[in-house]
Amino acid sequence: MEQAAVVIGLSAVVVAVRDGDAVVLTVRREGQLAGLPFGPFDPDGHRTFELALRAFVTAQTRFDLGYVEQLYTFGDRGRDAPLADMGQGGAARVLSVGYLALTPTPVDTTGPDTAWADWSRFFPYEDWREGRPAALDELEPALRRWAAGRPEKLARARLLFALEGAPWNEERVLERYELLYEAGLAPEAARDRAEAPGTPSEALAAALGEPMLSDHRRILATALSRLRGKLKYRPVVFELMPDAFTLSALQRAVEAIAGVPLHKQNFRRALERAELVEGLGRVDSETGGRPAELFRFRREALSARPVSGLALPLLRD
Repeated sequence: MEQAAVVIGLSAVVVAVRDGDAVVLTVRREGQLAGLPFGPFDPDGHRTFELALRAFVTAQTRFDLGYVEQLYTFGDRGRDAPLADMGQGGAARVLSVGYLALTPTPVDTTGPDTAWADWSRFFPYEDWREGRPAALDELEPALRRWAAGRPEKLARARLLFALEGAPWNEERVLERYELLYEAGLAPEAARDRAEAPGTPSEALAAALGEPMLSDHRRILATALSRLRGKLKYRPVVFELMPDAFTLSALQRAVEAIAGVPLHKQNFRRALERAELVEGLGRVDSETGGRPAELFRFRREALSARPVSGLALPLLRD
């Protein structure tokens, strides 16, 4: 029996903050679902994975990457739906190496079929900035039907999706998506199992989020989990900020990534204790209200001492 070739692919989750919302760079060819910038690794032509990633993202989107870190290698059989044509003259099983890239400016791309998309399109249940998202009201009955008569499954759903008053853990994005996939609720599940897709109600379909090509929504969930966790132990949020910013803009950026509202005064006290920012002695007069002081990230602190991330003092009711 002829065996499918194995191709190493590279996927890029490129994140920015635009108008107070977290956005991700997507590629959508005619008649297809949205996907992440993606391309094959050429062992002969590419010296490193990262250089290959930067080259093909620029070629696809006309966008130059800034901060980049490797996420994970995705190689589960069938998760590339189930075979992908990588332009190698036939179908191949793809081992995908995911990368997270951050940029302070979601510049308009000139590449064909590329666009910035709000994260909430793919994970509407992850945004708690205005309180418990309505999407969870639609997901809860579906999860209970899946877990009916199986207490261990209901316990998992309860803890991951904050049911019955359980606390919300914003970092468990990937686990939530994987549970929806296991339950057969994520649209990608039926596709990958070669099953006829279900027919959820319009409200439930909206609550589940927009599906993506291949396993790109799983890669996106991995990136969001990584970034939310990393906010707390590395000052990575400053890779999403311009050289000069207001503290309100910084807080909105953190909230956009974490998906939770923060207590303003406690957030600023935590910033002061961390000594990560300093005032520039000038104000931003374009805020639409009272002029706000501009600050900069003290990048030199990274080499002077161990630097942690930002505390996330939640705004409680």
